[in-house]
Amino acid sequence: MATADDVRSLALSLPHVVEIDSDGFDFRVANRGFVWSYPERIPGKPRVIRTDVAVLYVGDEAEKQALLLGEPDLFFTVPGYDGLPLVMLRLPRVDVARLTELVTDAWRMRAPEEIEAELG
Repeated sequence: MATADDVRSLALSLPHVVEIDSDGFDFRVANRGFVWSYPERIPGKPRVIRTDVAVLYVGDEAEKQALLLGEPDLFFTVPGYDGLPLVMLRLPRVDVARLTELVTDAWRMRAPEEIEAELG
């Protein structure tokens, strides 16, 4: 079971990552977001920052659909994210090893080539 603290630790262990001030977590590399807390919006209610759900950059629609269809217990999406290369990850259902892979992949897709090379 992963937590927001695991996301923070993993994200900050990657080169050139900056944490943006928020009510949850929000991480960028080269000013590009790659993982952040899910801002849940329920009609008629104020937005709620969900730190038990991470929004991950996944690169493209094909990868998004593969994750959503292949592991629906871990990943979901909402209509507001239609057409965007983003998925929501239920942190309590993922182990830290898999979270490490997902956060690192998201970082790699957003980091400029010269920064990505620093990870090896």
